[in-house]
Amino acid sequence: MSVQTSVLVLHGPNLNLLGLREPNIYGRLTLDEVDSLLLVESIALSVEIVTQQSNHEGELIDAIHNSYQKHQGILINAGAYTHTSLAIADALKSVRIPTVEVHLSNIYQREAFRHHSFIAPIAIGQISGFGAQSYCLGLRALVGYLRDNPKL
Repeated sequence: MSVQTSVLVLHGPNLNLLGLREPNIYGRLTLDEVDSLLLVESIALSVEIVTQQSNHEGELIDAIHNSYQKHQGILINAGAYTHTSLAIADALKSVRIPTVEVHLSNIYQREAFRHHSFIAPIAIGQISGFGAQSYCLGLRALVGYLRDNPKL
């Protein structure tokens, strides 16, 4: 896979507060530190990543729309929008870019409303519960999928 392969990494609402917000659930790393881990991983995988965080559903949808014919994969932690946003799910379905859903915490060990994801049926996979490593594992899985399916 060449360096031209690009993955959009989307961080949803409240992830800008990583390190401060409930560190017992989400860990002590900041969003900048998570992005640094992803950058190191992307270099090892020879792919480009573009990271974006927003607390606004429409901005996340715009980023997904703008990824069409620009990025070959999407890695997304939609935060609480995972469980509520049909609009984000529809945007992902519309652009048909291979997507991996990630979560810092194990959403299935948490409140019942977090057990449902509108993104999961569209995503090629979901990784949760490994803290910041969920992102790195998700990126590896996504790049592996893209390598195994080069015609996409």
